[in-house]
Amino acid sequence: MIEFLAVFIGGGIGSVIRFSISKALPTPEGGFPFATLTANALSCVVLGLAWMYFSQKTGFSPAVRSLIMVGLCGGFSTFSTFSLETLKLIQVGQLLMAIIYIITSVLICVSILLMIYRIFN
Repeated sequence: MIEFLAVFIGGGIGSVIRFSISKALPTPEGGFPFATLTANALSCVVLGLAWMYFSQKTGFSPAVRSLIMVGLCGGFSTFSTFSLETLKLIQVGQLLMAIIYIITSVLICVSILLMIYRIFN
């Protein structure tokens, strides 16, 4: 039950962080969604660092890991928003920008995790 509460709390914190980024970096209709890209990239940094830290350190409860890796990062990053923004770009005729957004998002986020993995291994 503690792990569920930890995920709930972490998810709320991550969602507030993501919402704050979306307010700080608003996206005009048909514009490039920098807020979601930023949130997803930063979430990958947090997830990668937590993944490496928890894989090298013992003694942390599953609740602490779940709070950060599932709750915080799950609430902070957003694949559903990424998908909706991509669809909206396509709907307003910004196919090239949608493709750039997809490629940029995937390359940045996977590269961040790979870089963190290589730094710590």
